[in-house]
Amino acid sequence: MIDHIAIQVRDVAASTRFYDAVLAPLGGKQTKAFGDFVSYGATGHTLWLGPLTGEGQAREVHLAFVAADREAVDAFHAAAVAIGAESLHAPRVRPEYHESYYGAFVRDPDGNNIEAVCHTP
Repeated sequence: MIDHIAIQVRDVAASTRFYDAVLAPLGGKQTKAFGDFVSYGATGHTLWLGPLTGEGQAREVHLAFVAADREAVDAFHAAAVAIGAESLHAPRVRPEYHESYYGAFVRDPDGNNIEAVCHTP
């Protein structure tokens, strides 16, 4: 149902380094640069990063990316931690969501809660 989502970031270059690293294990990559905006996707432009406009800070966003398998979730988490991201929740099965839910959660450079999840056993 979602075609694309855009989030505001304080430092596009720092956020680009983060998303380059953590989306690669999930099959995601940069798909377009348009001025100060950068998009990511497996094929299209699903996630857009753009500079924070106005005063103050952006509110926290939770983004969950599909992982093909549990190994991809593990690789996502390892890539994030390797570049200094805060680990919110290490990879594990989360039966409170459903019996096959396997996910990991990290913070991006702007404090957003970024997850990789695999729904298959």
